[in-house]
Amino acid sequence: VNSRQLRERLSTELQTNVGLRVQNTGIAETFLVSGRGELHLAILIETMRREGYEFQVSKPEAIVKVENGQKLEPYELLVLDVGEESIGALVENLSSRLAHMTDMRSDGQGHLHLDFSIPTRGLIGFRSFFLKATRGNGQMNSIFTGYEPLRGEVESTRSGALVASEPGAATTFGLNNAQQRGLTFVEPGMPIYEGMVVGVHARDSDLVVNVCKEKKLTNMRASSADIAIKLTPPVRMSLEEALDFIAEDEVVEVTPKSIRLRKRVLSNDQRHRQSRGKARALADR
Repeated sequence: VNSRQLRERLSTELQTNVGLRVQNTGIAETFLVSGRGELHLAILIETMRREGYEFQVSKPEAIVKVENGQKLEPYELLVLDVGEESIGALVENLSSRLAHMTDMRSDGQGHLHLDFSIPTRGLIGFRSFFLKATRGNGQMNSIFTGYEPLRGEVESTRSGALVASEPGAATTFGLNNAQQRGLTFVEPGMPIYEGMVVGVHARDSDLVVNVCKEKKLTNMRASSADIAIKLTPPVRMSLEEALDFIAEDEVVEVTPKSIRLRKRVLSNDQRHRQSRGKARALADR
């Protein structure tokens, strides 16, 4: 779990994984790992997790290069073979990822062949959405085509996060209160720590919640007090979905037993001071 062990493991991986690049950064415990796409990196992360390593991963980014003072980003040709019933959701999602349709053909039997030109950063997280939208009844392939000028921003459809305010074990009472604000990722009895992302907020802003809160006991009991609280089942994310979900101020915590989401800065008070400092700096400008 320390930087020396991770460095040795990554050095061993470089001997056989020819598409991998590992660079040191200004922080001793941080490494910049580059690979051939999101799936390539996800396989490495999952392999190391199963070997017993514990580490944190930030949101993947496409490699941008600069030529003649202009930023260029990689573009890919995305080829989809899907049924007509899922075309609407796919095209709508791809348009928010800066994709442009270059060709569409039908075989006359309810199947479509689609070609898109899309930046690599727009493809991050699309594989998981594709599987859900097509229910597994589709084929997806992509190939690198070249570098083009950097333009536009990939629209984020994600809302804010529900962030734990207290350490402890999640309770049914606390989760029931949190589910009134959005969807949760944890279940009763799961260990919780401050700064852990325990759900997604229904609004755009982050919300601090106490999912470890217990119901206060009184000597007065209503007739319905003993009825069990029914919770919505927690949302389960795969590693690829977690990497696509996190924001810039969040990381994925990978351990042999679980995959959790957390804020980079765990202390709620410290995050609040940082946000106020950024707001003050923008006001001064």
